[in-house]
Amino acid sequence: MMLATEHLIIAPILIPLIAGALMLLYDDRQRKAKLAISVGAAVALLFVSVELLNRSKGTPLSGGNEISFYLLGNWAVPFGIILVLDRLSALMLVLASLLAIPTLIYAGAAWHRQGQHFQSLFQFLLMGLNGAFLTGDLFNLFVFFEVLLAASYGLLLHGSGQLRVRAGLHYIAVNLAASLFFLVGVSLIYGVTGTLSMAHLSQMVVNIAPSERPLFHAGAAIMGIAFLVKAGLWPMSFWLPTTYMASAAPVAAMFAIMTKVGVYVILRLSMLLFGPDAGASAGFGAQVLIWGGMATMVYGFLGVLAAQGLGRMAAHLVLISSGTILAVTGLALSGGGPAMLSGALYYMISSTIATAALFLLLEPMSREEGGIAALLALTSDAYGLDPEDEEEEEVGLAIPGTMTVLGLSFGACLLVLGGLPPLSGFIGKVAMLSGMFGNGALPPGLAWTFLAVLMLSGFATIIGLVRIGIQTFWASDSSPPKVLAMEFAPVLLLVAMIALLTVRGNDALRYMDATARALHQPLIYSDGVFATRRVTNGEDAQ
Repeated sequence: MMLATEHLIIAPILIPLIAGALMLLYDDRQRKAKLAISVGAAVALLFVSVELLNRSKGTPLSGGNEISFYLLGNWAVPFGIILVLDRLSALMLVLASLLAIPTLIYAGAAWHRQGQHFQSLFQFLLMGLNGAFLTGDLFNLFVFFEVLLAASYGLLLHGSGQLRVRAGLHYIAVNLAASLFFLVGVSLIYGVTGTLSMAHLSQMVVNIAPSERPLFHAGAAIMGIAFLVKAGLWPMSFWLPTTYMASAAPVAAMFAIMTKVGVYVILRLSMLLFGPDAGASAGFGAQVLIWGGMATMVYGFLGVLAAQGLGRMAAHLVLISSGTILAVTGLALSGGGPAMLSGALYYMISSTIATAALFLLLEPMSREEGGIAALLALTSDAYGLDPEDEEEEEVGLAIPGTMTVLGLSFGACLLVLGGLPPLSGFIGKVAMLSGMFGNGALPPGLAWTFLAVLMLSGFATIIGLVRIGIQTFWASDSSPPKVLAMEFAPVLLLVAMIALLTVRGNDALRYMDATARALHQPLIYSDGVFATRRVTNGEDAQ
């Protein structure tokens, strides 16, 4: 019989599902109760995610990478639905829960009152994210992908304003088209292989008939478009800056991890299906990821230099982060080795936290009329706020030293995203580059090109953010904005996460290194899935 603790793997899906459904029974005027339920669910989710992360650290029997499996409906693979927990999925679960808590606290100051069912939609978004990270088959990946997209539609349109509605409708249209590509690609893959299990596909890809392999590659490419759109790969990223800039501050902060869903799926499927052991399919799509990722980085840093507002600049910084990870994924498929990939994973965590903090800083820095508001080019219509209503319904106390705290938090984000020492952004970039040049397997021209683009993106980020910082904190004569402690606390919490990631950088990099090495050994994943035993009459059975 399965122990209760063995069911823990499904908790990251059930906790937000139950919390979101429960809050639908509450009237929207019971905001404090809904906020308490939502934050409580996020805290519970964090504890569960940390426990699952500890379980994923592995044993010598599994090569240092313990993978846990959960058969939903108790059907054997490949016919049944399976949840798979490994180092990568556990890492993404922790990241999502770490972002959820400060974002919900920040939203509790005012944003959750700007529309209906904010808390429920937020929980359903978490459910979709966690399900996408845990699922072991493509069909349920599509299901969870649609759940998180449906929730994100409501969150993006949360509030009012012409800019937000226009951006929201554009976002919906783009993602509906991406979902269509997903379905077409999955259908082609199923037509060739007869399965949608990731582990089964990993074992079958070597033996696909030469006559059917082009159709399999076509299905994988078409399906990949859906996730590359979500990841923001150039030229499929033009929707992202306006969408992220127009969304409410806490929504944009949580959307910082939405692009990483696309990155996660591309990384997962690339290493499972197109790794070195994939036969004729080895390395498929690597060049697209390498050059598309670097093109995305170039597009991102050009957007940073051109942006006049912090919102649009932060959105382009998200693209730089995604482009970097996608390029490294392609380099890993081309023989870049685990060391470079481990540095990229570390960089992904730190840059995601930093961009989320930057989105939360955006609205307080643009709150007052005058120089700051003109600089950031954001209007109250874009946020859907009524200043008079906001003044009457303030939650919490304003804090002293507003500009000092804003400036220090902004400076920490600048250091991380610009890749400057001593914070985690610098550590991640150094780890990537040392892994790339230490491996020696990549062509020198390709390696130096990636180095140049990475350095230019960091330099452009520094220029753009310093320009915003100087004009906001030094060149503005307007009075300091009134910011509540409930809005500052989440930003400081995210900055503290960055500091902890820096201080414990050695431990974090060891975990990332083990994660990258496990991704380079897809047989551990596929063999573990097929070795999972059903539970029958109190005993395990095949």
